[in-house]
Amino acid sequence: MPDLPTPQDATEAALFSECWDAVLSYADLCTAGSTAAQQLAREAFALGLREAREAEAGTRRSAGRRSPVLPRIPLLLTAVRTTAAAWEAEGQGHKLDPDLRLWLNSEKAARYTGPPLSRPIALRGLRDMQEPDAALLWLAEVESLPLSGVARRLGLDPAAASDELDQVRGLFRARCHRNHLDTPLGAECRGYVRLLDAVTRSPGADTPEDLSRHLATCVDCAEAAACLRLHGGGLPSALAGGVIGWGGLAYLERRRRAAEVRLGVGRPDGPDTDNEATKAAATKARVARNGLLVAAVLVSMLALAVSMMPFGSTGDDVAGGTDADRQPVADPGPSLSLARTPRSASPSASPSARPSRTPSGAASTKADDQHSQSHPQGTSSSTAAGASAPEPTEKSEPVTCKVTYDLVNEWPDGFQATVTVTTTEPLDTWRLAWSFRDGQQVGQMWDASVSQSGSRVTATAADYNKTVPAGGSVSLGFLASWHGKNTAPVDYTLNGRACG
Repeated sequence: MPDLPTPQDATEAALFSECWDAVLSYADLCTAGSTAAQQLAREAFALGLREAREAEAGTRRSAGRRSPVLPRIPLLLTAVRTTAAAWEAEGQGHKLDPDLRLWLNSEKAARYTGPPLSRPIALRGLRDMQEPDAALLWLAEVESLPLSGVARRLGLDPAAASDELDQVRGLFRARCHRNHLDTPLGAECRGYVRLLDAVTRSPGADTPEDLSRHLATCVDCAEAAACLRLHGGGLPSALAGGVIGWGGLAYLERRRRAAEVRLGVGRPDGPDTDNEATKAAATKARVARNGLLVAAVLVSMLALAVSMMPFGSTGDDVAGGTDADRQPVADPGPSLSLARTPRSASPSASPSARPSRTPSGAASTKADDQHSQSHPQGTSSSTAAGASAPEPTEKSEPVTCKVTYDLVNEWPDGFQATVTVTTTEPLDTWRLAWSFRDGQQVGQMWDASVSQSGSRVTATAADYNKTVPAGGSVSLGFLASWHGKNTAPVDYTLNGRACG
């Protein structure tokens, strides 16, 4: 498995933890196989990190004046596109998706790197905003993160986050309107500028027939209309397509579905969560409800259903595979959440389980509570053949930590996950261990060093995150392989003591 980027300090580690899964998701869209996706994501992450450092240094040199820079995730996604273009120019285009190669050699791609006034309206509008405002808009609209999670990530008051987002949407609209006026426009386009502004301000306003015909033939005005119309749910598509370019809509749909999966597995369902009859009934209802949606759109959205395969789907096909394998530029349409179901642990039965910060800001879920009930803390549980026994714990010791486990992404032979531990006692170093039940093998880990003996995995603190205050949390991420089943880990211990 390819080496992952190695964070050099706490800032880089936080950037990696928040953004890696987004970078890898878009890189997978852009490539013809999972190995190429990993390579593209690593190179793009390194490029984006350099650009972020240069932008920060430029701001310091200009005595605090902000230079135009995108927020972290769109900056790194742009680096993926830039790296893909470099591959094409260097003769490595066979590693890329065939549709992306056509796009990279078209005039559409040239718009994203050409003269500033010719670039997409959404890209210019987002760059013109203060970075915290632009980050709020991107995380809430494109990454589909819960607003409470976005507020925690950005240090905002959760109670005021909704009002803050409305103000930022209005600010983005104003920037896009100004950029539309600054764009070199023909006489016909300039004649529609005021009418377009007025129509898009009102959620119930009808588009005049002549303006509708104009928008169907003018790319600049159509892009401006998508950015100016804040009602009707078109803003995420305008942002994703305008900033990322090729594959923007498919990326948007992936992030929506990933958020739905994580919220589904991380939401506490009350004390009856572990009741098998309740689980079966909930599953049957969910399948029936989603089945109606799939049946309604299946005929007209067949190509879309293929393009929206779960992250990392097969992915090892050669570049000459059929175009039906994926069509990232298709209109995402309704979210087909039934296309991917989580393989992580069942939802926690404890009412105290709450969403925690993860690389994508979505909710985490505790390890399988049902297994914990059948193997109480302080007793050993059976593991796979050849596995070492869990670390011994004293049954009388109080539980001083809590662990949440988040399955970030999964593909046919591997997955990415995040583990977060919260401690009630201060730590000057830490060693977190757990057991896999299905023979999973960790290949790479960040924010900790890793060792594995049989099914038992031990993660040891890095120098920059070994100190944790009382009530604090620390997270680590890893890539691992799986075959057959991929249930969540069990039997967590922190420094040899059992975790809840």
